[in-house]
Amino acid sequence: QVQLVESGGGLVQPGGSLRLSCAASGSIFSIYTMNMGWYRQAPGRQRELVATITSGGSTNYADSVKGRFTISRDNAKNTVYLQLNSLKPEDTAVYYCNRPPAIWSWGQGTQVTVSS
Repeated sequence: QVQLVESGGGLVQPGGSLRLSCAASGSIFSIYTMNMGWYRQAPGRQRELVATITSGGSTNYADSVKGRFTISRDNAKNTVYLQLNSLKPEDTAVYYCNRPPAIWSWGQGTQVTVSS
C-alpha cells in the first residue's frame, strides 16, 4: 500500500505562483525507478493528467499548462513537485499526484484556487 500526501495549495491571484509537493510512502523503498505525474480535477470535470516526469527526468506537459508549470522530483525524499507560475482562474482545481496511469490509490489532493 502506497500513501500519497499532496500539499502546498492555496488561494492565489491570477498571475501568481504556487509550489505543490507530493510525498510518497508505504510499501515502496524509493520512487527513483518510477514515472510520476500530477493530475488535477476541476469542479464538474474529469480528472486530467497535466504533467509527467520519467525516472530519467524527462518531462511532458498538457498543452494547457505548457510553459507555465514545471514538474520535478527528489528521489531521496520520495517527493515530486509541481511549480505553478502565471496561474489563471481556469487552473482552479484539486491537484493530485500518482504513478501513471494512476496505479496507486489517490491521496486527498491539494486545493488550488486562482481568483482575484
